[in-house]
Amino acid sequence: MTEKKQELLLKGAGCGGAPPIAHNCVYQVAMIAAAMLEGLPPNNATHIVRLSCDEATARRVADIIVETFDPAEAAAAAFEEEARQDWKAVRWAVEAYFREKPDEPTLRALIACAAGDDAARALIFDEVETRDWVTSSLAGLPPVRAGRILLHGRHDRALVKANDVEIEIEAALAFGSGHHGSTRGCLLMLERIAKRRHPRAILDIGTGTGVLAIAAAKVFRVTVRASDIDSVAVSAARANARLNSVARFVRPVVATGLHHPQLDAAGAYDLVFANILARPLRQLAPAIRHVLAPGGEVVLSGLLTCDVASVISAYRAQGLALRRRLDLDGWATLLISRGRLASGA
Repeated sequence: MTEKKQELLLKGAGCGGAPPIAHNCVYQVAMIAAAMLEGLPPNNATHIVRLSCDEATARRVADIIVETFDPAEAAAAAFEEEARQDWKAVRWAVEAYFREKPDEPTLRALIACAAGDDAARALIFDEVETRDWVTSSLAGLPPVRAGRILLHGRHDRALVKANDVEIEIEAALAFGSGHHGSTRGCLLMLERIAKRRHPRAILDIGTGTGVLAIAAAKVFRVTVRASDIDSVAVSAARANARLNSVARFVRPVVATGLHHPQLDAAGAYDLVFANILARPLRQLAPAIRHVLAPGGEVVLSGLLTCDVASVISAYRAQGLALRRRLDLDGWATLLISRGRLASGA
């Protein structure tokens, strides 16, 4: 990290004045593995920073890390360490994952500005243990149903019904099991879209294990192009497409956003999925608008409720309009379109 970037980070943290809190959003989750599972970057995290503190401090620390660092470089979550009868005495924890080893003095200075010197001194820096995140997170989880779509593991094959659109996902070193509210929201939007139209060109940005791309391929039986910044996720998506007999339809590539020749080859898309995070969704708005066909639709998710307004604003600035919103488990899924939708949207 350059000295100039360090200076900008510290200024952004509000040194010399009241610590700013960009918003009240905090990823309140039972365990970090589950929170990062659904494609929340950074994939391939190598280092972790931990802090045990009170709730208010945990919220400030998680917020400042999320707002300061690029989402491809760092992700943070705040959550209760344990439940107690006296809710005021509950201890909270913050865990922040980094793609590369963070600069310790700079990060401590950043946290000191946001949450005080005591919090900065209490930070614990460590390396991430190599772990099969999906295997850990899928253990004991039930199948996920979204209308006709049933997402399940091998052990739940017997639960598949005759008319189900079934997707089998096996554990792999990648992100995106579908148990997350944002992924289920996207699947429900897909079901709703399928009742009134048949998209011909589909794109899934941030595909993870390929759940949405596979679902779209099974429902519409058309080519679905997909991208992810993580090569491990792309490999898993390919493997899962083969497992679900849609390898000839699903074409995942390693790419940042929409920057890849194979994604350009499709021309205009009439359905785009982007289940990532608020900031990259806002940044991708012009690029998504550029590849969206007239009358095309975009399903956006990975949004906390407090992020919705800013994301809608970013797409409205591109001439796209919100048509439907779905909230599940604290996550919002948006259906946005270029032009009017058919009745029943």
